[in-house]
Amino acid sequence: MIGWLDLAAGASGDMLLGALVDAGVPLAVLQDAVAALPVEPVTLTTEQVTRHGLGATRVHVHTPETGVHRTWDDVGTLLGAAALDEAVRNRALAVFARLAHAEGRVHRVPAEQVHFHEVGALDALADVVGTVAGLRWLGLDSLTASSVALGSGTAHGEHGVVPVPGPAVLELLRGLPVHAGPVPHECCTPTGAALVAELVDVWGPMPAMRPDRTGSGAGGRDPRELPNAVRLVLGEPVTQPGTPLLLETNIDDLDPRLWPTVLEQLFAAGASDAWLTPIVMKKGRPAHTLSVLTRPETAAAVQRAVFTQTSTIGLRVTPVGKVALDREQSDVAVLGGRVGTKTARTDDGTPVNVSVEWEDVAALARALDLPAKEVLRAATAAAWARVSPGEGE
Repeated sequence: MIGWLDLAAGASGDMLLGALVDAGVPLAVLQDAVAALPVEPVTLTTEQVTRHGLGATRVHVHTPETGVHRTWDDVGTLLGAAALDEAVRNRALAVFARLAHAEGRVHRVPAEQVHFHEVGALDALADVVGTVAGLRWLGLDSLTASSVALGSGTAHGEHGVVPVPGPAVLELLRGLPVHAGPVPHECCTPTGAALVAELVDVWGPMPAMRPDRTGSGAGGRDPRELPNAVRLVLGEPVTQPGTPLLLETNIDDLDPRLWPTVLEQLFAAGASDAWLTPIVMKKGRPAHTLSVLTRPETAAAVQRAVFTQTSTIGLRVTPVGKVALDREQSDVAVLGGRVGTKTARTDDGTPVNVSVEWEDVAALARALDLPAKEVLRAATAAAWARVSPGEGE
């Protein structure tokens, strides 16, 4: 199962909790994860509301009065001591690490010195742990999300009046697709930004899927501009094995020493092929076009690999046609060793292309202390002889 988050109204912890519950995650799953925190008692309740006539679930986080201002170390200690599933603990820690480093950069202090204030309060702890636990319960193969609406205008925080979108939100969503949206208020909170930045695998429109369930999580406001809710769409991916996808992006700011590792990771993620083309971009900057061919069923993993292994923030995705000959793999005896072969045939079975596996050729050349070109020549001749008329298969 895969999921898609519609973030046209922004993102906050309680909206994400509401979307999860509305999509079928038992409230007890979220409550048990929150109850595992060694802090003051925190209770979750739900309320059915409407936003512009559309039904949605709003999750309320009930916390006692507390004057505790926790640092990143404090939060890490709490999560480390909580009786949580290890995967939930690690993702929650990663979310708060993003928050700490973003707040540190905004306030120009080391991350370990950040006092979370409202971000580190009990409700934010509940938002983070509950959301992570809910997604863990769903067991999604991948999570895609739309561009995030951030809002506009100003808001009042602990330090005074701050612009919207807030500096920490912009820092958390650096490199990800965002837009202001029509609402002149804060639409995306730091907690919501940290959660989607950490948990979303692929950014873009709804992927091809067969929708099964939809959940809507409401925020506290009900602005006139649009329904204030996060939508979570769950379903099974629609695969079309005969329609491969070509992913392309132009990159001019990646250390070229990283390219071999990038290509290696793309193949590990399921790419059918990947290659680089040198180009010249505007202002004469040298760059490369990264091209990746992938099947629809591996596209999400390959896209994630492109975004995590390179500096790009966008991809061109084009369905491509493909004509492929029937092929068979075998091997031939060469100079006392074996070399893999690949034979391509036309519809009537005629062999038109025969190739040998270079890695086998190179390994045999090293073992025999011969030039690789001699082994290549012998292996190619043996491979063609094997498929020539009268030679047998």
